[in-house]
Amino acid sequence: MTKVRFLKVDGSLDKEVEAPTGSVLLDVAQEAGEPLEGACEGQMACSTCHVIVDPSDFGRLAPASEEEDDLLDLAWGVMRTSRLACQIVLTEELDTLTVKMPGGFHNWQGR
Repeated sequence: MTKVRFLKVDGSLDKEVEAPTGSVLLDVAQEAGEPLEGACEGQMACSTCHVIVDPSDFGRLAPASEEEDDLLDLAWGVMRTSRLACQIVLTEELDTLTVKMPGGFHNWQGR
């Protein structure tokens, strides 16, 4: 299990959830009611699931692919620790993960 902490745009804690190993962060976020659209349904064809990973957790993730990096170029408010939530798989080694919603996002699907 991984304890996932979702932060609001201002950095304050929104919620914490427990997610099973092997879960994809986009699915966990949507189930928790976080405002991540995931318009391409996790097919890595958009950047609507952009999150900012806490710097202390960023290095514990598998590196982003070149395709993910290219899509992040299209996202608003990209930071050095930005990732696509559809590409983050929660592993056994990842006991906690903290992510922040970027400012300026808009969820067109109303999630």
